[in-house]
Parts: sequence; structure tokens; C-alpha cells
Amino acid sequence: MPAGLTSAVGVGTIVRVPLHGRRVRGWVLDADVSTPDAAPADLRAVLGVVSAGPPAAVVDLCRWAAWRWAGPLTTFLRAASPPNVVAPGPGPERETAVYPELLGPAHPWRTDAVVVVAPAGDRVLEGTVESLLAPEGSTIVVDPDAPRAARVAAALADDGRDVVVLGSEHDAAHRTRAWDRARAGACVVVAGRTGVWAPVPDLAAVVVLDDADEALEDERAPTWNARDVAVERARACGAPARVVSPAPTVDAVVALGAPGTAGPRPRWPRVEVVDPRDEDPTRGLLGERLADALRATVARGDQAVCVLNRVGRAQLLACNSCRELARCERCGATVLQRDDRLECAQCGTTRPLVCLHCHGSRFRVLRPGVARVRDDLAALLPRTDVAAVDASTDEHAALDAPVLVGTEAVLHRAPRVRVGLVAYLELDQELLAPRARAAEQALWLLVRGARLLGGERGHGRLLLQTRLPDHEVVRAALTSDPQLVVDAERARRRLLGFPPFGGVAELSGAPDAVAAACDALREVDGIDVLGPVARSGSTTSSRALVKSVSVAELCDALADPRVDAARGLGRLRIDVDPRRV
Repeated sequence: MPAGLTSAVGVGTIVRVPLHGRRVRGWVLDADVSTPDAAPADLRAVLGVVSAGPPAAVVDLCRWAAWRWAGPLTTFLRAASPPNVVAPGPGPERETAVYPELLGPAHPWRTDAVVVVAPAGDRVLEGTVESLLAPEGSTIVVDPDAPRAARVAAALADDGRDVVVLGSEHDAAHRTRAWDRARAGACVVVAGRTGVWAPVPDLAAVVVLDDADEALEDERAPTWNARDVAVERARACGAPARVVSPAPTVDAVVALGAPGTAGPRPRWPRVEVVDPRDEDPTRGLLGERLADALRATVARGDQAVCVLNRVGRAQLLACNSCRELARCERCGATVLQRDDRLECAQCGTTRPLVCLHCHGSRFRVLRPGVARVRDDLAALLPRTDVAAVDASTDEHAALDAPVLVGTEAVLHRAPRVRVGLVAYLELDQELLAPRARAAEQALWLLVRGARLLGGERGHGRLLLQTRLPDHEVVRAALTSDPQLVVDAERARRRLLGFPPFGGVAELSGAPDAVAAACDALREVDGIDVLGPVARSGSTTSSRALVKSVSVAELCDALADPRVDAARGLGRLRIDVDPRRV
């Protein structure tokens, strides 16, 4: 380090260095490093200082995250750095809270907490968040819902708080100015998942909203979760961590303790359970009670939203003539109907609407998709417009039809001003999904519907069609008690050794790379490897599941250099704590 640059450089500073004839940027990760084995002639001088970077405490947090999610350190350092150049200079010397007396062990503010709120409007949530802010120092508020985060930030600013918004929806210049302001401390940072890396030097509290929302987890590897990073950062500097949610996860409850409520017990909207076994079987998904609810909602001038997580026209068909299931002639899997053709979801083979056994062209739909249900609803309500919505629907499409039907994307796209009914046409598909977090994810799907209704108001209601009326998710919605799901899930995961009571990771990618990584992990004590197996319908991709009795043992095993060396054989994706396994 040239003498003229020493005063402007600290841990986390972004500098320019020579590398193989090029000038590249890098982060300073440590100071006063001794290199006894390196000759002075082998060392290269830093060429210049580029920008301020994450403070030392955040650099340590990045190291922890790289270990926790088996990813490159640079991924997290980039997330913690400003988008544009920020003039380097001496920042605040303290990396912990400015007011340690507020964070002493005996002070009531010191405790971590999980706070259960009603799935209602923003006012209740804004009041809860405000009550959880630290009286002094800085508070980081992580909100996965960008529009709501903007409203929360505006409400806190109106109450006199110095608010810094670090949302990814803003341009790089805005985020750079916000990052620079945050490193001065004494503020409230409101942001999405990247807000956990905010460079505040006086962190006094962290508040995470809706920890079950998948937007808190990065879809790209490393698949880090903002809730876990927030809890680790709070613990590292002795600040409390708070999770606020209508349906907290098992992970949050295990990490922070039993949930409590802010004020009276939160209430959900009115919930009606319809058991299809009590309905006319010839009506399919559109039973009499659902039809009555739809007609009553439309007659009041409200909007009805129907949820079915199956795209296309039909996911399962049987020939009318020979009763055989419609299957793929290439791989034997069942096919689905796409408009006027049959398509295999596994290998992509398509063919006309023709039965392979008897060559009949008429099929009975056993498992309808959104497109077919839209047509059936239009026939059931002939004087009412019905629109279909899925992930491919244009975000700017007109969604003012009296009846909307779609995948869970409809819960994100539907307007929130006049929804009077949210009906889940086949909730059993979510309750019985072959996933470790199925119950937790199903409850969160109901939370999204309850929020469309605005909570406990008037005639709005959730209608759940299910053959499992005693399932803990259904009972939790009926009784407004998400703890029922937490208790059941905690017992199941403890028995299976799934997170947070064990470590699980999914390896996927090129067969050679996955096989080499699995071979290396099998040599590690305490690690179980299941697979690898070929992905459905693919000859160029495989996957495997890795389990351990603890997250720490799993992360230590994934940090083995032999696992990293397997990447040289092809693409290798490591998903720690996979949501959909």
C-alpha cells in the first residue's frame, strides 16, 4: 500500500490493483497482513483508491454468508457495495450501537421477538413497525414488498424519522446517495432483501417483514435468505432482531423464540370451508356453494378472485372412448392440453388431440387448468366477464373484470380496492404438495388472499375448497392462529432432520460436476448424499440431495476445496436450504 493512500484505505475499501497485465477492482479484506513467504519483489502495489465500500463488520458478515450458502465471497461484497463510486474517507469509528445502554442485557428492548400481525392493510403494519424501531441509533427494516416498503417509509418520514430508502426499484444514482447517507448512521433504512447489507455503523435493531415471502431469498445461487442474514448481523453486533408476519416460519420461531402479538389477537377475514365430497361430483371444481358465492359477490359490485395453480387447459386427461389416460408416446408421462394440442411437460413432445390406444379425439378433463376453468366460469356466469391471469399475463393488462381466475400470480396482480371473495378452487394441491415446506407455503398463499380482502372487514371472505378440512393450515385460517402450522411443521422437520433442525442442500447442473461433488461429499463424516439422478426429461443435467445433522456441518462440508474443484467439470449449482425440495 503506497504511503499516500494509507489514510484513505480501510477494510472494505474498493481499490484498483494490477492483475495479469490488467487493472481491476477489488476489496480490501484485511489490514496489517504479514507475508513471511513472499519476497518484496513478488508483491504488487495498489494503484489507487476507487470508492468507499462495506465497513469491516459487513465484510465479516459477507464472509459468513459465503460460508453459509456455499457461494463466492464476491457475490456478497457486490451486494454490500454502492452501485456507483462513493468518495472514500474516514467513516464513523464505531461498528456497534452508539447507545449501548439501550442494548444492555437488562433493558426490555434487548429481546428478540417474532410478532404476529393480522393479514390486513398497511396502517396496522406501519404502527407495528414504528413500535419496533430502536429509540436511538439506526434500524434496518427489510420489506420484500417494494410498493408497501415505499408506503412504510413515507409513514415513518411523516412521523419525523430520518428514513433512507435503499430499494432496488430505484436507479443506481439514487441507491448510491442512499448508501452514502446510511453509512453516517442515525437513520431508519427501509429496503428489500439487499437492505441487510446497509453500511450503518450504529445498528440498534433489525426488523424483517413477512419472512415467509420467497422474495426474501435470492433465486440465483448462492440462494441467500435476508432473514437469516439479518438475524446473524443483529447477533454479531448485539442488536435485537424482530420478525413481523401474519404467518411466521418455523425458522424464525426457532431462531428468535415463541411468537407474540402487538395488541389484541389478530383476526383474519371470514373463512368458509367447502368439502367437495359434499357437493355434486358432476360439477367438478365449480360446486354449488362456490357458484352462489360468485353470484353474490358480483351482484354486490365486488370482484371475485379464484386461485388454481395449474396453467394451460388441462393437466390430466382420459379418453372418452377407451378411458385410458393421455400419455406421451416418447417417455410415457401424462400429457397436458395446450390449446388444440397435447404437450408432454417432461420431454416437450407435442401431438394433436388423438388417443394413442383407440385414436379417439375426445377427452374428459380430470384435472383442469386455468384456461379451462376460465371457460367453465364464463359458462356458469354468462353475463359476467371472466379473465384468466398467470405469470405470463402482461403486468399492464386490464384486470378490472368482475371475476379473475389464475395461478397465485393473480394474487399479486389483482387490484386491492374492491375484492370481495378469494376462492381457492383446489387447496389440496398445495396442502399435499411433495415439498418439505408445503404447509408453510400453503398458509402463506392464504395470507396473500386475506390481504386482498383487507382483513376483518364487511362481507369479504376466503373460500377454501378442500377434502382436508381438519388440516392444520385450514384450522389456522379458521381460528386466526398460525401457531398451529408452526407446531405441526416443527415436529415434522425435527423428525426428518430438515432445516432448521438439520442441513439440506440440492446440487444440480452438469452430470460430471454433480457426480464429482457428490463423490467428494461422501468422504466427509456425517454427510448423507442421495443421488445423483438425471433431471426429468434431460440428459444433460442431474441433481442430488445432501443432508447433515446440522447446518454448520453441511456448510463446512460444502466448503471443501474438492467441491469447488468440481465446478471445473461443468456447471454446478448449490442451493442450501432449498424451498421447493
